[in-house]
Amino acid sequence: MQTEVIPITHPVALRHAVDVLHNGGVVAFPTDTVYGLAAWPFNRESIERLYRIKERNRSKAIALLLPEARQLTVAARRVTPLARVLADTFWPGPLTLVVERHPQLPDIIAPENSVGVRVPDHPGALSLLRMAGLLAVTSANLSGAPNTTTAEEVLEQLQGRFHLLLDGGRTPGGVPSTVVDCRKEDLRVLRAGPIPQEMLEAALARSGL
Repeated sequence: MQTEVIPITHPVALRHAVDVLHNGGVVAFPTDTVYGLAAWPFNRESIERLYRIKERNRSKAIALLLPEARQLTVAARRVTPLARVLADTFWPGPLTLVVERHPQLPDIIAPENSVGVRVPDHPGALSLLRMAGLLAVTSANLSGAPNTTTAEEVLEQLQGRFHLLLDGGRTPGGVPSTVVDCRKEDLRVLRAGPIPQEMLEAALARSGL
């Protein structure tokens, strides 16, 4: 397979990417943290392809990216007060919320019924998500390899393994998002990242939680 590369600012780039995604293809694009590798979440074959491309263990869930916070109910079976406050405070931004997977989503995305969800703070990524809808997205690198922050780094690891790369230059963050478990009412940080625990605790305190 030849990986097609086009600038994310090209007039037809986003529409072309949506066509690729809705036809079962896999697309890499920049976010506010690192480059992501995306598939249409309601196509099981596309999700299988994500696992193969990354050489990822199938016991690990694939995260979802949303175009806006109010669509959290599309991904989550139940939105806890903790999840709602953090989403309203930090989205768009580098915060992933782990929630119970909505039953309409295929179990291949989240074998243990919990899934990470976020809204990225990147204009190109948000434009793509608004056109495509929610997407199953994982970091655009081989499992265990360094995260990618440029199109060139993505190609070094994954050239020829996926269909389309939207080149948006270097990602502004470069560090994977903070991950918080929002399935219960207590704050539990699963992965440290750009948003420190102190900021999360402050937001919850302001809300009365």
